[in-house]
Amino acid sequence: MWSKIKLFFWKTRGVWIATPTITGLIISLRLAGLLQTWGWNVFDLYMRWRPLEERDERIAIVGINEQDVHQQNQAILTDDILAQLLNTLKEQEPIAIGLDIYRDISVPPGEEALESVFQTTPNLVGIQKVAGETGIETVAPPPTLKEKGQVGANDLIFDGDNRVRRGLISLNKDDETIYSFSLFLALHYLDRLGITPQVSDNADQWTLGKASFRPFESNDGDYVNADDGGYQIMINYRGGNRYIETRSMTDILEGKVPSDWARDRIILIGKVGESFKDTFFTPYSGSLFATPEPVSGVEIHANLVSQIISAAISGRPLIRAWSSPVEWLWILLWSGAGATISWSLRHNDANNGFSWLKWTSYLGCTLILFGGTYVAFIYGWWIPVIPAFLAFVGSSVAITAYVARSAVEIRKTFGRYLTDQVVENLLENPSGLKLGGERRKITILTSDLRGFTATSERLPPEEVIKILNFYLGYMAEVINKYEGTIDEFMGDGILVLFGAPTAKPDDVKRAIACAIEMQLVMDRVNQQMRQWNMNNLEMGIGINTGEVVVGNIGSEKRTKYGIVGSQVNLTYRIESYTLGGQIFISESTLQETETLVDVDQQKQVQPKGIPHPINIYSVIGIQGTYNLHLPQSEEIYYPLSKPLPLEYQVLKGKDMGEIQFLASIIQLSENGALLGFHDSNRTQEMPATMSNLKLNLLNYDKITSKSGDIYAKVTQINKEHQFYIRFTTKPPEIAAKLDSLYQSLQVELTQS
Repeated sequence: MWSKIKLFFWKTRGVWIATPTITGLIISLRLAGLLQTWGWNVFDLYMRWRPLEERDERIAIVGINEQDVHQQNQAILTDDILAQLLNTLKEQEPIAIGLDIYRDISVPPGEEALESVFQTTPNLVGIQKVAGETGIETVAPPPTLKEKGQVGANDLIFDGDNRVRRGLISLNKDDETIYSFSLFLALHYLDRLGITPQVSDNADQWTLGKASFRPFESNDGDYVNADDGGYQIMINYRGGNRYIETRSMTDILEGKVPSDWARDRIILIGKVGESFKDTFFTPYSGSLFATPEPVSGVEIHANLVSQIISAAISGRPLIRAWSSPVEWLWILLWSGAGATISWSLRHNDANNGFSWLKWTSYLGCTLILFGGTYVAFIYGWWIPVIPAFLAFVGSSVAITAYVARSAVEIRKTFGRYLTDQVVENLLENPSGLKLGGERRKITILTSDLRGFTATSERLPPEEVIKILNFYLGYMAEVINKYEGTIDEFMGDGILVLFGAPTAKPDDVKRAIACAIEMQLVMDRVNQQMRQWNMNNLEMGIGINTGEVVVGNIGSEKRTKYGIVGSQVNLTYRIESYTLGGQIFISESTLQETETLVDVDQQKQVQPKGIPHPINIYSVIGIQGTYNLHLPQSEEIYYPLSKPLPLEYQVLKGKDMGEIQFLASIIQLSENGALLGFHDSNRTQEMPATMSNLKLNLLNYDKITSKSGDIYAKVTQINKEHQFYIRFTTKPPEIAAKLDSLYQSLQVELTQS
């Protein structure tokens, strides 16, 4: 059970890492206020995109505009004109009149007339500016209306981008709670319907008819540490400028409106002309295609009045927001969505080039996010869009970056076997990964450890893997240095291409230089082998140049870059003739080297499957740019005073010959021996040059066939029924005794 859980978390590790990390980052950005402006812009956009609501006919505005100023021939509205306007409206029996004009000081003439209106109009509400430093930022109310308790605060709240999105219900000043101008007017209307405020157990929350009011908090929606002083709510605007019915003061005074125009309505009086500088930006002021259009202050108050009345009577939604913990879970959800999609479909791009499923999923989630939050906004819920969207995108990008980095690591791993140019051709060339091949002349290099199969059978699998990884690591480094393409590792064998997939004029020379350096590097490999108390490794290399079919072989599910052709098999045959430390090249390879290659012997062989004999050449060095040479040492043979009897069998490919032959070691060298037949066996068949033998010593120094098999290759035939062999594999016990015998022969010869 625990293993299944661990496996599940490992398979989904990208999601578990990216989701909380990106969530924490986005929440940090949000708390720092860096996403606030973007959030306001989406809020404004959603508000402008909402379906238009019907105009609220319960509210109307008397707007004092530039024409009214010219009509009165004075910039300041005098008391007598204001009194005349109020009396005209009173005659139409409105529910309430809101005077959104400061009147703390009289403007003669007409002081007494205006004072009389103030005294005799119980449904008249005046204004005062409450917030700010007293005497500098505040404006006093009309004294008479203040004394009668008919004054509300008309303060507006501005966000950082100078837009009005919040409105006041009440605020405190000098331990006094002052209702807002808008709430005063709304309560006048609702009181006639018997709707009055009901305070809940939580003093900050109260109900008014069908509406439940909760004060704005500093981190609601996309706000961060906003000033939440007083009792604020988000303004649910009905529309933009002049959406609420507005008539000019001149129209009212000259009787250009119906006689019952104001009846049973709330009438707000305010300045709407440009010269009064009483206009402000709201969510409806923004537009991508037009100059922002400001809204008069009196219309903002009218929208807030309409909002309170509509919420109380018909349940029109108030704009609400989630608490911070819920918003954090919301961000976590979208971060997880982006991470899950990207992680689940991370392999699709690699398989299809362009994953329609992946990008359709991204698009679908984006539409769900914006569409869902838009619908929620219509119903009064302000859900942060930008943090969720950034979390979704951020986690998707994080997973994509992780996968890309993994691809880089894979590319590096791929680059252990192929050169950078080859990787670039395969991964970045549009046709590099297409199935199919082309006929091309290339140089093929194969290498193999001599006798390693027999050695590996005596070792634990872990030791064999350790040796192979160490050996192949050195070889791969050399091959990459000479820009060879490692087509395949086959146990201890390596198949390398020069000229595919990218051909160069010096492919043959690089192949030979690579082979020489591979043999030279074996000294370092064997230093480590001796530290591990293991026998030295010996490698043979074959090189051939010829025409093959090279390309991507396989299916759409699994593809291998490789080669096909008889020249590949010929290369393996040439390599099979090598002894440890030798490099054999074909005649076609030699002809391509421009006499820069040094050879020390030529052999004529007839590999299996080849109809006629071919010449192969033993390479000992290359001149010119690379200037590499193998060290040369003479093999010294010492005669034995008493021949060592043995029996041998000839190997035919991977199969053992059926006939056992008797012979004796009559001379011994460090790496080989001279074998001769007994007199009674002189008529038996001589093994062919370059054939492979399996030998067993016959009761030499307590050594029997149970001590292990010796493997060797025939290197030369003597006329006197003798032939030379080169050991390829010796069991440790036999190797130790033969080495001891050889050293004793060497000492005897030196002393004599």
